[in-house]
Amino acid sequence: MMTAVSLIRASALSDVAQYAYAATAPKDARLIFLAGACPLNDDGTTAAVGDYAGQAATCIGTMKEALAAAGAGITDVISTRVLVASTHREDLGAVWEVVRDAFGDHDVPSTLLGVTVLGYEDQLVEIEAIAAVMDES
Repeated sequence: MMTAVSLIRASALSDVAQYAYAATAPKDARLIFLAGACPLNDDGTTAAVGDYAGQAATCIGTMKEALAAAGAGITDVISTRVLVASTHREDLGAVWEVVRDAFGDHDVPSTLLGVTVLGYEDQLVEIEAIAAVMDES
C-alpha cells in the first residue's frame, strides 16, 4: 500500500520540536479518525496504574490495533493529540518519550496537553490520532 502521508518540515521554525510541523495527504486519501486510545486491559480495568510511561505504551498498542482494524499502520498517522492527566512537565515528558519512540522517524505533527482528568478510573494518558491511507483500486 502506498503511503498517503507527507510530513512537512518548516525550516524557518525552531528545530527544537521533536516532530514535523505539518503533514498533508492527497485529496483522494481515505481519512481514519481514531477515538482516543486508552490504557485499558482486556477486562476493562486500567493498565499500569500510576505509571505514565506504562499507560502511554498501552495506549500506543491500542492505537496500533485500531489502525490495523481500519486497514492502516502507525506510518499512516497524520497527526496526534496526547492527553496527560498531570500539571507536571516531567510527567508529560515521560509520556512524550514513549510516543516519540513509537513513531520513530515518522514524527507526525503532535499536540501534548496536560489535562485535569480523563474518563476512566486511574487513567493518566489518552492518545488521539488521525491517519490517511491510499486504498488500492
